[in-house]
Amino acid sequence: MTTTIDRPNLLADPTSHTGATVEFRALRRSFGSVQALAGLDLTVGRGELVALLGPSGCGKTTALRVVAGFEQPDEGEVLVDGEDITRVPAHRRDAGMVFQSYSLFPHLSALDNVAFGLRMRGVGRAERRSRAGELLDLVGLPDKADRYPHQLSGGQQQRIALARALALRPRVLLLDEPLSALDARVRLTLRDEIRRLQQELGITTLFVTHDQEEALSMADRVAVMNAGRLEQCAPPAELYARPATAFVAEFVGVMSRIPAHADGAVVHVLGRTLPIDGAATHGDVDVLVRPESVEVAAAKDGKAQILGAAFLGAITRLTVRTADGSTVKVDVPSHTATALPLGSRAELTLPDRPVLVAPRK
Repeated sequence: MTTTIDRPNLLADPTSHTGATVEFRALRRSFGSVQALAGLDLTVGRGELVALLGPSGCGKTTALRVVAGFEQPDEGEVLVDGEDITRVPAHRRDAGMVFQSYSLFPHLSALDNVAFGLRMRGVGRAERRSRAGELLDLVGLPDKADRYPHQLSGGQQQRIALARALALRPRVLLLDEPLSALDARVRLTLRDEIRRLQQELGITTLFVTHDQEEALSMADRVAVMNAGRLEQCAPPAELYARPATAFVAEFVGVMSRIPAHADGAVVHVLGRTLPIDGAATHGDVDVLVRPESVEVAAAKDGKAQILGAAFLGAITRLTVRTADGSTVKVDVPSHTATALPLGSRAELTLPDRPVLVAPRK
């Protein structure tokens, strides 16, 4: 027997959510002597999910709050569909925001929490309850309408917060580390759900996170920020494989440094001469390599030594010390790792392709 589940009207109506373009133009914002945004330029396309990724204090949350209207920039503009909203009050911006802390009203049921914004906008009781019910269906909680926040799990509360943000049918959805307070299993489930909803609704979304895995798995593009500036904004695969700066290379994923010597367009490293991926340079540098880009083989008289091994399922990540004393992470298939026991000698090689270099640390 096949059961058919009708989509809520919210999804059946293609005009219920229309994503907008969002532009940051030369945004600057300081708090005393701390410069949170230092000339941020970024454009988010219609219906795109862009993750703002970076270390604490890099300015990613400040950027989100400027879009929401909770912070005013010292300089620069924010445009939505070409309209300057920089000085528009927060309550007049067509944006929905979901916070890390859920921020649900404890005295309201799940249904009434979702409907709260609609009530503030004067939507009639029947319509707002109908729309709130559709949104509870959308986030998979139709049976929790009468529950109060204290009767819900953390993941369920965050789903209610998401439904409340979507109730006003915003053109822009802003997510400020919405999954960081959840346990690992719930975080994975809700991550997939948020992405599914975002794609089905076609809503432009800015997602602030410090979690690389979240950013790379969810986003159309990832914007890596550092000290209030944009280091690079690119699709996840490009960001990982072709980082634009040493900061991006070392912040996203695992990266090792191997001392080398540059001679114009090439670099001499581990006994090989390889082309440089980027501008020509001269002198002592570090070659930046991913664990999967290094090859290791057992060698009785090898110049490298196996220092450690971490089993990661299909692969084992080895820690290898080179002849000059630096350490390199190397991924090998787990079924071959027994040939490289701790303390054994080995040889490291790099494939014959361009490598990224950075100033010697």
